[in-house]
This record gives sequence, C-alpha cells and structure tokens, in this order.
Amino acid sequence: MVNAHKDFNTAPLDPALEQEVKSIVDDLSLTEKVKMLSGHGFFEKFFGEENRQFGQRAYPAGSGNERHDIPSLYFCDGPRGARHKRNTTCFPVTMARGATWDRDIERRVGEAIAIEARALGASISGAVCINLLRHPAWGRAQETYGEDPVHLGEMGAALTEGLQTHNIIATAKHFAVNSIENSRFKVDVRVTDRALHEVYLPHFKRVLMSGCASVMSAYNKINGDYCAHSVPLLRNILKEQWGFRGFVHSDWVKGCYGADAVTAGLDVEMPEGIFYGSNLEGAVERGEVDEAHVDEAVTRILRTQFTFARADDPRTYSEEDLACEAHIQLSREVAGKSFVLLKNDGLLPLDRDKAQTIAVIGKLAAEVNLGDRGSSSVNPPYAVTILDGLKSAAGPDTQIVFDDGSDPARMIECAKAADVVIAIVGYTWEDEGEFIPGNEALEGLDPDKQMPSRGGDRSFLNLLKSDEDMIAELSDANDRLLVGVMSGSAVIMESWRNKPAAIMMTWYPGMEGGNAFASAIFGDINPEGRLPFTIPTDADHLPFFDAEADDIKYGLYHGYTLLEKSGQRAAFPFGFGLGYTEFTYGDIRATKGDKLPTFEIDVTNTGDKPGTETVQFYIGFGESLIDRPVKLLRGFEKLFLRPGETKTVAFSVTHQDLAYYDETSRSWQVEPVGHTAHIGANCEDALTRTVRFETEPADDS
Repeated sequence: MVNAHKDFNTAPLDPALEQEVKSIVDDLSLTEKVKMLSGHGFFEKFFGEENRQFGQRAYPAGSGNERHDIPSLYFCDGPRGARHKRNTTCFPVTMARGATWDRDIERRVGEAIAIEARALGASISGAVCINLLRHPAWGRAQETYGEDPVHLGEMGAALTEGLQTHNIIATAKHFAVNSIENSRFKVDVRVTDRALHEVYLPHFKRVLMSGCASVMSAYNKINGDYCAHSVPLLRNILKEQWGFRGFVHSDWVKGCYGADAVTAGLDVEMPEGIFYGSNLEGAVERGEVDEAHVDEAVTRILRTQFTFARADDPRTYSEEDLACEAHIQLSREVAGKSFVLLKNDGLLPLDRDKAQTIAVIGKLAAEVNLGDRGSSSVNPPYAVTILDGLKSAAGPDTQIVFDDGSDPARMIECAKAADVVIAIVGYTWEDEGEFIPGNEALEGLDPDKQMPSRGGDRSFLNLLKSDEDMIAELSDANDRLLVGVMSGSAVIMESWRNKPAAIMMTWYPGMEGGNAFASAIFGDINPEGRLPFTIPTDADHLPFFDAEADDIKYGLYHGYTLLEKSGQRAAFPFGFGLGYTEFTYGDIRATKGDKLPTFEIDVTNTGDKPGTETVQFYIGFGESLIDRPVKLLRGFEKLFLRPGETKTVAFSVTHQDLAYYDETSRSWQVEPVGHTAHIGANCEDALTRTVRFETEPADDS
C-alpha cells in the first residue's frame, strides 16, 4: 500500500521544503499572508445560488496566492461519504463502521471517500470524526466510532490512512471534548489534565501519529477558553508536546471569536475571514498579535499542502469514480459487517427456500433512513430500504407483506397471519443528529419559510413510546419476532428486550443497507458486528448529561468504565455481539517480551458455520494505589475461522498501556504494582480469563 503519509508528523522535516516555504513566506506581504489564513467566497455562494443549502461543492479552505501560483485548498465533508450536490456513495454512519471493529475495511472506506473527493476537486476531507461518545444522548454520536479511546484511535487511524493514500489531507475533528450538540456553541467543558490526557485525547494522538495532517478545532469551550483560543490545547499539547506538523482550522462560522486565536494556534478560520482577514491584519499592525504567529500558520499550511500535492497519486480520478459499482459494493459489505445481533432465540437465520410469510412492520422499514442531515449528509443516487432488500432477497416461496403499524388492529392481524415478523423501529434525522436551529441554520429551504429546529441531542434514551407499544403488541401476536433498531448510539431496551425472539442493531446502514440486512437475515453472511459502546439498563448508570448546559464537568469514567467502577451490570456490554456460530476461548498464556509480557490465546470455532470473532484484550488495575478503572481496552483483533478451526492471537503490553497521567509531574507514570491481563469476546466475558503480571515503574511519555 502507498505510504499514506503515515510519517507526516514523525519523520525529520525536509530541509529543502522548509527552505522553499520560508522563502515564500518571507516574500509575502502581510495582506497576502493573512488572506491565506481563511476561506473565501463561501457566503456569496451559500446565500446566492446554493439557496442556503450546505455541502453543494468543495469549498475554498485557506491557502492560495496567485503571485506564487499557489491554489487554494478545497474542503469536503464528511464522515459517511464525500458530500456534494453530485451523487456520491453513501456508506453506513461512522458508528456502524465502529461496530465492525475492522481496521482493514475502514481503511478501504477512507480510500473510497478520498477517490470521490479527489474526483470532485477537493484536497482536504472532514471525514475523521473521533469525538468520544461520553453519553448516548449526544446527537452526533452516529458520526463517531464509540466510547473507548483505543477503539476510536485505531478506527480513526485506519480511515486517515485510507484518505491520505490518495493525497487527501485528512482532518481530525472536533478537537476536543466535543460531545454535547445543542449547547455546542457555548458550553464550557471543565476537565482535569488527567481526564483530558487519559480519556479525551489519546485517540486524537493515535490518529495524528498515523500521519493525519490537519485538525479541526471544536466549537465548545474547554476550561474557560473556546477550543480555537485554547493555548494549552492547541499550542502546548498539540503542537509542542505531540509535535504536530500540520495546520489547525476552525469549525464553520462560529468556530473563532477573535484575532488572538492565531496566537493560541488556530491557523485557518473557516469558512471566511470574519475575525481573521482585515481584523487580523489590523491586530498585527497595532502590535496586538505577533506577525511571527501569522508566519507560522502560513508555514504549516504550505508545508502540508506541498507535501500532499507533490506526492505521487496511485491512480487518476474522474467523475466515473462517483458512486461507482466498486464503492457501492463496499458500502454493502460494510453494512453487512456492522449489524450487531444482540439476541437470537433460535429465530435466525431464516431459510429463504422455505415456504413462509414474513410480515415486515413499521414505517422505517419502507423509508430511506440514512441518518443525520447536517454536515455529514450524503447525496447517493439511490438507497435500498429494509423492505426492498427483503423483497429482493426472498425465495420464490416466501411472501413479504408490509404494514406501517399505523393501525394497531390491522398490524396485529398481519402479524398473526405471518410465520415470522420483522419490526423496524428507532430514530431518524429529526430525532438525533447535528442540531439545526431553525432559520438560524446554515441549512435551510426557502429563506421566507419558517423552518423548525431539528436533530440535536436526544431527550430520552428509550425508543419512542409508539415503538415500544408496537413491540409489546407484536410479541403477544407472534413469538417469532425480530426487532431491528435504527439509531446512532445506545437505546435502553429494558421494557421490551425480553419479549422478541431476536434483536439486531441496524444503525443507519447506508445506501445498500436494505440488501445487506436481507443477506444477514437469510444467512448469506454471518453477523459479526460488536457493540462499540455499552447499552445500560438504566440512564442513571450513565454520567450526568445536560443538552442545554452552560458548563459541565467531564471525569475519568463513562460507558463500561463507569458501570464497572460503580458495580452496575450492563444490559449488553461493550464489545458484545452474537453470530450464527460459536467460539471457544482457551486459557491465556504469558510469554516473555523484551521488558513486558506478551499474552496469547487460542480461539476455536466450535459451531457449524464459518464466522468472524473480535478478540478483545484488556488490562486491569485492581492493585493500583490511585483511582483507576477496573480495566481498560488495550487491543483487539478480528479472526475469521471455519468450523473446527483454531487460531492463536497475541497481544503485547507496552508501558503506555499501564501508565496513568500524573498531574504533578505532568508526565505518564507506571505504578510498581501487579496488573492483570484479560482476553475475551466482550468486556464482561474478558473478566472470566485473568492472568496477573508484575511490572517495574517506567516513564513512557
């Protein structure tokens, strides 16, 4: 595979390139330099020919100087495909792809998005959304991979490498502690240095160490400062401690509040120079901003731009790449790998050759439901609904009947007459997603038409009452019931999860989701998705969440770490998922490494179907002398096994796997205590296999 710029932030600087960039910067006037630190022309297009419809094109995103023949950079969203008015491939949402736990397929998704972005004239992509899912009510949960920093980092790094293989500059967003949607423009997230470094930043560092060359700052505040104005975040941590070589740009429109942001480390204001532009130029002339910070910003932009623009492309790019057959089939493959089977009391898979009637219930089964319609929205040429997918895949003797559930009596009659019932429930873009605040939004319809607010954070974690009532009624009518749940994060299922025979998380499954769902239901593929978050039994087991908060504290614990620390049992634990075969784990074996042990385990497919298992490695901190989680995910690997086949997987331990962030010394430290290794199919199962090991203290910062 092409290098994908994986050493962008770690290799020695190129002296010739640095000298070339310096000579350009020295030759530019202050006006020319400042012009490069913002986008240009967005508002004219947006309020003009685009009629307030965002994402119609790739937008100028900084750089550009005619005198030196330097083009502007061009920005393209987004997390589930290249966003444009042209038809492009719509992949399952990021959370669905997080449920695959599959680095390889996520790298391939990154390549596909990059190929289409290049065909559209883009040079930078906002696809790498890696904000941590602190609470499932977060409206934009669907745009990220899950609740665990290691899992987030690995999947985000894979996407980054795929994007940058085709010389698209990947942007990691939103930096940082961004996980409340409704109050994102004002909320001040208060977080200790320890929680910041241990919980909310490791995945960003992992992605940057994979070569990610750009960072988007978040709207929210952190410890009193807007993220785009935070010296500790942008300058001290990102650029100095981590050695980030690329550039930082703001989120759109409300991402910057003054010229002093360039001092903090914000290099580009998007989409226009509202607080940069003439305002920044004047601040430099008055001595309020050191011109050296402007020079540094231009240097970072040009270093990145030249590195990517001059690299060899692995192929050419054209409009024929947009929503091409290969990418469409990849979207279907991803969807098939993403479905998480939570329960199966002998119902699945269905035999397509059997004479049977399948009742498909619920309006969402017949609707195109691709997820959020904010900045992550994609415009595919078509989308296959769950109902259409089932109709296409059913055998000649299978009858598919549909009822939208609006008339309970008719619905029950339909269910009673069927051999199998499939109910599709959940949310749409109106219930969760990017908060679109009515006519204030950057996405509207006719400017004279009043548009209600939509999307945003969820106000509850259960299904809609109408969905829960429908499940109860269908369960009484037919005990062969499968419930498919469409959502972007966890749904509390306590009032109904014991009633149906099977439950499957289907997410927002992309343009080929209906076909992929049918393949899973009829056993053409074996479900291999695993939960990228915890589903609790009670919302009270989660951290405090307030969608309208002015300020909020973020701590060390959330998700599985909070439940384990407080002794609560999950309804479905982090990493959980079923399939159509069974896997058996052997005992953990410790082998000697250079300084720390490596742990091995044998995994056997003891069922009668081939399948893929996600083996998860955790380290426990039960002997710690300070407050630490019960255990933390430290690695994972996917194994494909045929019936009867056994494979061995190994996980090596590093000092960083054991370390905590010491706020006094501002460094990572390892306690000279015993630790435990755990390997299993999910975070609860891993506790059933434990090996204790000793370690010596080490500084591994």
